[in-house]
Amino acid sequence: MTQTNDELVRPGVSGGLADIVRARFLLKLLVRKELKVRYRGSVLGLMWSYIKPGVQFLVFYVALGVFMGLEQSPTNKSGLPNYAIYLFSGIVLINFFTEALGNASRSIVGNGGLIKKIYLPRQLFPVASVWVSAVHFFPQLLILLAACFFSGWHPSLLQLAAAAIGFIIVTLLATGLGLLFGAANVYFRDSENFVDMLLMVATWASPVMYSWTMVHNKLGESWFTLYQLNPITVAVETFHYAFWLPTTDESAGIPPNLLSIWVPVALIVSAGVLIWGQLTFRRLEGRFAQEL
Repeated sequence: MTQTNDELVRPGVSGGLADIVRARFLLKLLVRKELKVRYRGSVLGLMWSYIKPGVQFLVFYVALGVFMGLEQSPTNKSGLPNYAIYLFSGIVLINFFTEALGNASRSIVGNGGLIKKIYLPRQLFPVASVWVSAVHFFPQLLILLAACFFSGWHPSLLQLAAAAIGFIIVTLLATGLGLLFGAANVYFRDSENFVDMLLMVATWASPVMYSWTMVHNKLGESWFTLYQLNPITVAVETFHYAFWLPTTDESAGIPPNLLSIWVPVALIVSAGVLIWGQLTFRRLEGRFAQEL
């Protein structure tokens, strides 16, 4: 009689984010499904990825750049040079974060019918939402790059690397929070409203539409340090450093110690949020089917 030492494994036990790698084909199918469902019956389809941020940019540019005087002009030397590039580079990144987190936090409840029928790694749903948001992010990035080249963009390799790291920071943070709130939303539907408020605050709590110097001058050094602990703030500043600053004479500068201190801190915080979100998700996912 042949003996085996294989341990019994309880069915349905999650392997965490490692399951995403093993089930990458399912991830691809989910991303395709999300894109098809979102644009089913739509005339413009993926063109909405260009139209919505374009309208958002125009509204903020006219309201803040023209009426509030944030655009530098011959009669307004205190404004920001190339404010259009400054504004759009921040909008592109914050839109990715808000879409990724908003959709990821609703992904488990939204796919409740599928979850109740079959078992598959539940982490696939929040991660697929982040991937769909990335699909919408890159067309906007192409528009930003075109505008930068038109404005005389001359980035260094360090600046391009900073932009890539900024995108990684936001991706880690959105995935971690998406896992956290996606699991919590199964048990407490108020989580959706909390996420909506969080996303509303995130747009204004980062230097998307205003300069970091305005925050520093108003709050002082101590509060500004707390402000810099927000990973979204650091990520937006890396995008300004990569896309906006090379279109100017670079006299405006970047926050002190952005690359040497704040970028590593933001990466650590975002990775910590990802671990927290994953641990919470694994703890709660066992009763998803029953709660849904």
